[in-house]
Parts: sequence; C-alpha cells; structure tokens
Amino acid sequence: MSEVTSALLAGAIVLALVLHLAWLARASRNKAAAALAAEQANIRTVIADAADVSDGTAGVITWEGSWNGRRVQVRTIIDTLATRKLPARWLSVSITEKVAVPATFDMMMRPGSPTTFSNFDHLDHTLPKSSALPAEAVVRTDRKGVRFPQEIIADHLGIFGEGRAKELLITPNGVRIVWLLAEAERARYGVFRQAEFGDATLDPALIEELLESASTLRDAINRNERQAV
Repeated sequence: MSEVTSALLAGAIVLALVLHLAWLARASRNKAAAALAAEQANIRTVIADAADVSDGTAGVITWEGSWNGRRVQVRTIIDTLATRKLPARWLSVSITEKVAVPATFDMMMRPGSPTTFSNFDHLDHTLPKSSALPAEAVVRTDRKGVRFPQEIIADHLGIFGEGRAKELLITPNGVRIVWLLAEAERARYGVFRQAEFGDATLDPALIEELLESASTLRDAINRNERQAV
C-alpha cells in the first residue's frame, strides 16, 4: 500500500469517526430535548402555568408557577458529587409562600455526605429533636436558641415513611421537600462513568402528593401560630 493510499485511508477513518461523534452528540441533544418537553408536559398537568426558569446551572432544571392559588417551584437536580456511590437525580418541590417560623428548620434524613441541593451542611446549629421526628433525621437551623412546633411538623411527615424523601426545609419564605427520583444505572456508570437514570420521569401524581404535603404542613404551622397569638 502506497503512502498516499495509507494517508487517504487514515483520513477517511478520522472523518468517519468525527461524523459518528457528531451524530452521537446530536442524538443526545435531541433525546434530552424530548425528555425535557415530556417532563414539562407532566408538570403542567399539575401546575398549568409552569414556566421553565432554569438559570443554566448544569444538571438543574427549574419550573415555577401556581397551584391551588399558591406560588410553587419544581426543580430536578442531578447530583454527581464524588462522595456519592452513584449519581442521583433529586426532585425538589416547594410552596413559596410565607410560613410563621422564626428561622430555618432543615431536617435531613440520614445525612452522610455533602449534597448539591441543600445548604444543610452550612447550617451551624443542630437542634434538639423531638422523639416524634424520624429516628434517622438530623435537624439544623441558622439561629441558635429558636423553637419550632416540632410536634405539629411530626404530624405531617407521613411521606417520609416511604424511604425516598430526603429533606424537609421550612423557612419564613416557604416549605420544600426533596425526593430521590432515581440513582444512576450502576453498570453504565461503572464502565463509562455516565449518569443514566433509565426511565425515571416526573410522575404528576408524585408532584401533586409532594405539593399537598408541603402545603398542608405550611397551613398547620400558620394556623398554630394564629391560635397562639
């Protein structure tokens, strides 16, 4: 084989590889766009006016809108921190309305490593915990010496018995619940280091359930505060 023929063959191989990689990248973008459109459609069955307000942060998609007359936020977060055994995809659902609490109440289930969806690790004060709260929970706040209606909060934690609820955040500006949607496929991540989550999608029934739980808890806290006054 002549040097010219060898060079032409090598060039053809390189061109074919470049074209294949470009095709893979385009197919990946198309798949991601279709998945995003499907998830927005699912969200809009619950939050009719949901709008994508994502700020471009990698792995984070945020929608905002109104539900039952209240401002709400739905967010998905892909957590690929090296401290995790497998990347995770989290669902964060929030009621962004005023709550009658004096500071931040952050309850994290089984905290063992940093997270990308929470400031829990940066809160300085660990609260004494009511026995009515889950045994696996740790509670922190940003203000020392404050008191929260823990017994009322405990009465509205049924959703945390399913094992997938990770965090309950209550601040004067709203209530948030974080839920584990899926962990990455072990085999693919182990070989290719790619975080693929299979068919895990946003279930409208789950979104509705989380919104209802957060809303009911907010109402109970505010009602308790009015009665105390």
